Amino acid sequence: MTEATMEKILSRERGIEIPTCERGIGDVIVTPDSPRLIGGVRCAPLAVWPDDRGYFLEVQRAGLGLISEFPKETTQISAALNYPGIIKAFHFHLHQTDVWTPAMNMLQVALVDLRPDSPTFARRNTIYAGSLRPWQLLIPPGVAHGYKVLGAGPSVLIYATDRFYNPADEGRIPYDDPRLNYDWELQHK
Repeated sequence: MTEATMEKILSRERGIEIPTCERGIGDVIVTPDSPRLIGGVRCAPLAVWPDDRGYFLEVQRAGLGLISEFPKETTQISAALNYPGIIKAFHFHLHQTDVWTPAMNMLQVALVDLRPDSPTFARRNTIYAGSLRPWQLLIPPGVAHGYKVLGAGPSVLIYATDRFYNPADEGRIPYDDPRLNYDWELQHK
């Protein structure tokens, strides 16, 4: 059995499929209610309270906001410090839902719908989020996700998941996979 045939069988069993996309970054999402959002992805603006000491950002409140339906018994909150210019992409979950809060500096977030039964299958979204656009992002199962750190300083990503980490629930796709064909280069406009 060829590797491609094996991947198709595994994809059907998992309910995901890696689409073949044209080179680019997909739809750039600039409003939280954009009709071009991948199905199930949600964006919520956050209030930032700056003053002469720095700023305050309320990240999560149990039972409210994008994590309102997360079970308190299995919700996990984690943080990642990322160095400038790094790319962490792509991975996806079969069951887990993530809520991301870029809390320091900016991220170029890349999303790809891998769910063949979804009306938005193969759609790509790019969201620039962080200190200049303080949004939370809900990423459902079956949507590949990753990011690139923008700017000269490190970034901090705080994320909540609706269940504890389980490596069997996670799949990985290289950031430069030729099928997803995501363009991580600077977009000269």
